[in-house]
Amino acid sequence: MEFAHPYYLLGLVAMPIILLWYLKKGRHEEASIRYSNIDFIPKAAIRRGEWKTRGLIFTKLIIMSLMILALARPRISDTVRETNAEVIDILLMIDQSSSMLAQDFKPNRLEAAKVVAQSFIKAREGDRLGLIVFAGESYIQCPITRDVDILTEFTKQIEIVDKEHDGTAIGMAIATAINRLRDSEATSKVAILLSDGSNNAGELDPITAAELAATFGIRFYTVAAGTHGMAPYPVTDMWGRKTIQNVQVDVDEATLKEIAEITGGQFFRATDNESLQKVYSEINELERTEIEVMEYQNYTELYSRLTIPAALLSLMFLVTSRGIFGKLL
Repeated sequence: MEFAHPYYLLGLVAMPIILLWYLKKGRHEEASIRYSNIDFIPKAAIRRGEWKTRGLIFTKLIIMSLMILALARPRISDTVRETNAEVIDILLMIDQSSSMLAQDFKPNRLEAAKVVAQSFIKAREGDRLGLIVFAGESYIQCPITRDVDILTEFTKQIEIVDKEHDGTAIGMAIATAINRLRDSEATSKVAILLSDGSNNAGELDPITAAELAATFGIRFYTVAAGTHGMAPYPVTDMWGRKTIQNVQVDVDEATLKEIAEITGGQFFRATDNESLQKVYSEINELERTEIEVMEYQNYTELYSRLTIPAALLSLMFLVTSRGIFGKLL
């Protein structure tokens, strides 16, 4: 509760002052009939008269207090908010080719990418997100949804593909993203493409696919994952034993940069877990949902709850003092 005109409340300070004045002096100035000797008047009658007079004084003070409170306009404030958010559709695209087993990220590139993607998903609650995985082929791991829990669960299930479907079809992955986003009515359509290799599969080259994506207003952020040069990679020797060897890793930065440039996005390079986390954090800041909030104040006025009792008390005061007690005001 609040008061529209709180300065009127200062009038309440006068109430105890008036009461104190009456108890000390005012009651001796009440209109009366003079008697030379009041010993003949029963004390009970005197006490009844005093209580009647005090009752009337207290009633006056209550009426005045109620009127002061009413003048201060007590009210209950209710804030109504209307939120208008610009919806962003975001597709996460994660490479699941065998090269993502490289251990320059801990425990490997794919697992690091999954952890960072899950953090990103949780930070985008309210937006619509989907998940595409690709290797030699690409497919939808999870359609665009607002359900953070379902999307997170699908992200955890991403695994390296078998040898039969191995490869890196970046162009086809972009085409899949276009098919999912081209009919979207979202204010902003974004894809985050993470890969650690170069396009070596699929019927569509990445640049042509990027040019097509640009015509649909789809912006691509591309992330090249992997160190420069050599990276530890698990291999199986001729005896079936698994060992770790340093192998040459090559990321086609030029193509990923061009994809980002054509579509109006940005290119990033991540060489370890920490830098990968920073990349997704930066993208998260770049693609913030704009929320317009309008506030309306609704007030429920309470002064009538004070003026009505004050009016009834005033009427009762007049009837009692002049009609019953015969007091002239």
